[in-house]
Parts: sequence; structure tokens; C-alpha cells
Amino acid sequence: MKELKILPTKETPEIILNPDGTIKIKGRSMIGCASEYFKQIEDWVDNYVYDPADLTCVDICLEYFNVSNIQIYISLLRKIESINLKNKKYVINWYYEEGDEDILETGEYVSLLLNMPFNFVRINDAESRQAEQFISEIIEQIHMDIV
Repeated sequence: MKELKILPTKETPEIILNPDGTIKIKGRSMIGCASEYFKQIEDWVDNYVYDPADLTCVDICLEYFNVSNIQIYISLLRKIESINLKNKKYVINWYYEEGDEDILETGEYVSLLLNMPFNFVRINDAESRQAEQFISEIIEQIHMDIV
């Protein structure tokens, strides 16, 4: 399985899907025809969950998204949840900018809807690097617990 990278545009997020267990979605998600755009991403995730890494880390850092796009992300997260059935672990990190209650509340809603634990990480320019370091340390600790 190969890594899939999609570069960001003004309307689409950067997406990195790595078979080592790294899944990153970052930027703006205002895709009109979301099902076509996300087809290759869904196919990749479908293949990944058959043989996932011991630890899958999903980082979602969206500045803005429309309703149809969030439905696609919910569908992708449902697939990621099946990793637990293979005795593997996952971590969902939901980033939101300080003061952006809409993004935070959407993350809380998705977490409750899916009954999946999320780490909610508030960021601003100064805290951005600290948050990334903090999350890296959490992931390293979880990985050590697995081994």
C-alpha cells in the first residue's frame, strides 16, 4: 500500500494518508461534489483498515468545511473505528483555533455521534508547535504501551 498525498487548494484540504498509521486532513474543505473528490480517499481507507498499523493517528485540522464534506469525514472515521476490531488502536486529534467555537462544537458533535474519543487541541500561532509536540509525545507513549 502506498502513501496518498493530495495538495491543498483554496477549497480543498491537504490530505496525507500513510500506511504507517498517519492520516492528516488540514485546511479548508468546501468541495462542491464531495463524493467524487473523496472517492480515492475512501478507497485508500477501505484498503488500509484491512491491515492497519498498530497505532493509527488521525489529525483533523480544518479551518472551514461545508455540511456535505463533514458527512464524508464522519464516514471515514466510522471506517477507522473498525481498527479496534483488529486489536489495533487509533487516536483522533481534532484541532481548532482559539475562539473558533464552531469547529470545536462540530468536533464534539462528531465524537459523540460516533461514540469515539477525540483529543481536542486548541491552537494559535504560538501554541501550534507546542500542540504538535504534545501530540507526538502522546502518540509515542501509546505506541510504547502497545509494544
